Amino acid sequence: MIFIVVKFQTKPEWTDRWLEFVGPFTAATRAEEGNLWFDWSRSVDDPTEFVLVEAFRDEEAGAAHVGSAHFTQAMQDLPQALASTPRIINQTIDDTGWSELGEMAVR
Repeated sequence: MIFIVVKFQTKPEWTDRWLEFVGPFTAATRAEEGNLWFDWSRSVDDPTEFVLVEAFRDEEAGAAHVGSAHFTQAMQDLPQALASTPRIINQTIDDTGWSELGEMAVR
């Protein structure tokens, strides 16, 4: 699986509408056959920072995502709302999804 985490620092005037702005990109990515998840969160420490956690089945699915029309469009559209270049962690890991946190098992 390709596991990716990206931090986006938005311009203050874009912060409140960021999730709506990325909505079409999010929906199109989630509809990709090889997408496992594509989830946004907002930092509790910095309201202008959004964190994207995404995963793709394999290299082929990741390449299809980067080659898609909606990805290309997002790379053109999103920078206008950003205060800085996004920061990314992109790793291939030998797993297929989320596991339970054993140290905090709910009984």
